[in-house]
Amino acid sequence: MSATTVLFTLAENPPARMDKALALNVPLDASLSRSRLMRLLADGAVQVNGAVVTDPRAKPVEGDAVEILVEIADDYHVLPEDIPLDVVFEDDDLIVINKPTGMVVHPAPGTPGGTLVNALLHHCGDALSGVGGEKRPGIVHRIDKETSGLLVVAKTDRAHHGLAAQFEAHTVERHYRAICYGVPDSNDPRVRGIKGASFDPGNILKLQTQLARHKHDRQKQAVVWHNGRHAVTRARIVQPLGNPAVAAVMDCWLETGRTHQIRVHMTHAGHGLIGDPTYGGRRKLSEKAVGEAGRIAAYTFPRQALHAATLGFQHPVSKEMLRFEAPMPADMIRLIAALGGVEG
Repeated sequence: MSATTVLFTLAENPPARMDKALALNVPLDASLSRSRLMRLLADGAVQVNGAVVTDPRAKPVEGDAVEILVEIADDYHVLPEDIPLDVVFEDDDLIVINKPTGMVVHPAPGTPGGTLVNALLHHCGDALSGVGGEKRPGIVHRIDKETSGLLVVAKTDRAHHGLAAQFEAHTVERHYRAICYGVPDSNDPRVRGIKGASFDPGNILKLQTQLARHKHDRQKQAVVWHNGRHAVTRARIVQPLGNPAVAAVMDCWLETGRTHQIRVHMTHAGHGLIGDPTYGGRRKLSEKAVGEAGRIAAYTFPRQALHAATLGFQHPVSKEMLRFEAPMPADMIRLIAALGGVEG
């Protein structure tokens, strides 16, 4: 057996019991059910603020630092694979990758190979932080399989801890390009009437809610108002698409970084992402507005139209401020063109 450590912090207004608080706050990609968490509690594998907790009825407190030691059956080993990487930046402590769509970040039972981690093991050799464990060495944050764009990976433990602290403090700059249905404008009374939605000066849409696992589908996130994790997304229109406008290129940026945050928030505002199979749905755009080719391009777009375009952070060792940009991928450029726009 091998083991990995899951680290996270309890969000505001946690449930009254520790087992429920853990189930609500544990990262989705840890794949820990409530029943598994109960066993881990009983086995003494859960530490809260450095102290072992075994009582599921213990009272959780907002901000509690949780560390869970999870044993993993050695049913497979993560092997280096010679997969091409688009390296944007690299030094002795970290590497920044422009991840293509379709690539999973780290191995999981259903995806043991072909992941970014497999490629990194080949590219970096043994020079990856071990903090994430065998299956997730160096991984500080992640983006979804079908989302393209920038990702920073730690090569040393000191870089891992330094980057993780910045993500925890929400000081990392992350801007995404998205293509959504409709045009979220401050003059639209429908959007202004949505709970959690408001507009900052400059026609900047602000979405402020809590997010938690969907009640009936643990692979999805949902907007909630109690016992969730605080989430704030801002978005501004880059370019309306269609005549009249029936879609838009958006610049979305994160104040927090929750699972599926932009996808869930934009759907909550009534402006789901084109191609999103989980949240956006399949809407038929007006042929009059975008032409037959545009209507078909939007309806058949195979993934969520989302790209991690900008990543900025302080180098955890040199303390230099770094900022990287990744150009829009070809499939999103083609979609924009089909809808009558030009990405600028």
